Amino acid sequence: MNYRSLPKVLLHDHLDGGVRVDTILELADQQGYADLPADTPEGLSDWFDQGRSGSLERYLEAFTHTVAVMRDQDSIRRIAYETGIDLAADGVVYAEIRFGPSLHMIHGMTREAAIEAVLDGLAAAQRQTGIVLYGIAAALRQQTDSLDVVRAAIPYLDQGLVAFDLAGPEAGFPADDHLPACRLAREAGLGLTIHAGEADSAASIWRAVARCGATRVGHGVRIVDETDFDGERISTLAPLARRIRDHRIPLEVSITSNLDTSAFPSVQEHPFGALYRSGFNVGLNTDNRLMSRVALSDEYRLAAETFDLGPADLSEITVNALEAGFGDWPTRRRIIDDVVRPAYASVESSQEATSDST
Repeated sequence: MNYRSLPKVLLHDHLDGGVRVDTILELADQQGYADLPADTPEGLSDWFDQGRSGSLERYLEAFTHTVAVMRDQDSIRRIAYETGIDLAADGVVYAEIRFGPSLHMIHGMTREAAIEAVLDGLAAAQRQTGIVLYGIAAALRQQTDSLDVVRAAIPYLDQGLVAFDLAGPEAGFPADDHLPACRLAREAGLGLTIHAGEADSAASIWRAVARCGATRVGHGVRIVDETDFDGERISTLAPLARRIRDHRIPLEVSITSNLDTSAFPSVQEHPFGALYRSGFNVGLNTDNRLMSRVALSDEYRLAAETFDLGPADLSEITVNALEAGFGDWPTRRRIIDDVVRPAYASVESSQEATSDST
């Protein structure tokens, strides 16, 4: 299969984790930022590669330098635009891009200014390529301004912003510390997705879903700890795992990122395939394209080749992701019916024809 040409859906991608290396170097030069760890595209790309970071906390340290060059509306707008262009070139047809408005306040911007810049950049990329793009405003769980982030996000609900997210380190920072922000987001009509079950236990997933009311879970792979998983298949489910599966709560899985942060020692031991075949609603995502040196087509290829997924499986995963999206439903339904299903059916038919002829 040509994974790059397949229509794909991305629900979990961080804006400041997918900046082009050339753009970082150019903006740093323009802004006088002299703290980059390397001054060539090759050297900087190698430095940003967090494939051996070994923990989520060390993985997150790399964001210091991307945020440092996102210091005004023009730079943020450019990075958001380039994100959409790069995703469209990789065959992504629908994406929700998350970003932290508060991160840019250190440069004197308001949260609202940062939100507007992101949405402007995404809209420009959408006009140029046809990809459907939305924004998700994120707060960091180790900070105390989540309510302020939600309040800043609400006025942009009809302008391309569709959800609120809690990101950052899980351990020691439970999601339900931010119950007021989660409640306000839900009441205002924002979708709610929360990072949980990435670097902390399945209890983090319970807090996100049962306490905070999240309808999607960022990562969520530690739900496997609530099952009888032998490394290949799942035979029994504890109550939390059964709830996640039976209520069809989407898990925004990012396999390569999980390996980079040592959530699992090898791709063969990653539970994505077992979760999918046990009926969990799992999607494929990049998380941070720069830090993990990954495109969504790479994630599709990795999952397909590791877990023996064919076109019908990838079609189901992609359709499920669209159905889990927070964006305009008629648009998502059109992409399902007119783009995704026909494309994967064509690939499956071609493979069957090739198999019959041999």
